[in-house]
Amino acid sequence: SGINFEIIIIDDGSPDGTQEIAEQLVKIYGSDKILLRPRARKLGLGTAYIHGMKHATGNFIVIMDADLSHHPKFIPEFIRKQKEGNFDIVSGTRYKGNGGVYGWDLKRKLISRGANFITQVLLRPGASDLTGSFRLYRKEVLQKLMEKCVSKGYVFQMEMIVRARQLGYTIGEVPISFVDRVYGESKLGGNEIVSFLKGLLTLFATT
Repeated sequence: SGINFEIIIIDDGSPDGTQEIAEQLVKIYGSDKILLRPRARKLGLGTAYIHGMKHATGNFIVIMDADLSHHPKFIPEFIRKQKEGNFDIVSGTRYKGNGGVYGWDLKRKLISRGANFITQVLLRPGASDLTGSFRLYRKEVLQKLMEKCVSKGYVFQMEMIVRARQLGYTIGEVPISFVDRVYGESKLGGNEIVSFLKGLLTLFATT
């Protein structure tokens, strides 16, 4: 690709063999390209971001799920978009252009669409997909946002975009195809939905 890169893998003690596979990748590609930074137990998404940032040496950070729900083929498009508009953040969107979701049942699609719709009405964030996590950030912008964000769980990604708008950062979007994981399970229960609504109201009251 001609792009200087490193891949930082944060594994929170998952029992599925992620760490062993990552160790094999280090042997193949070298420890300068694959940085395995495990943690003993699950400590949450926000702290995983902070943990990864500590080890990132570049000026830009792409955050994505490692289960291939987020396809690496979109990364060059993120980079092109960032250069084109000199954006602080480039966010993958499932709800614009030829973006889409594959492998979700109707309930999951309705929850995601509903969450985005309610947020658009209340907060007018200027981005079409607020609950996705496939994004490119300037490193210093990501650091600033992590200092400001207080949410956990499902609402965390949404707060990142809302705070970015509040702080005057520019956001570009790239349509992506999201494919639900083939192995394992994504859990989104009643507790997460209640937590999302509470977080949304908190943001509405404070932004």
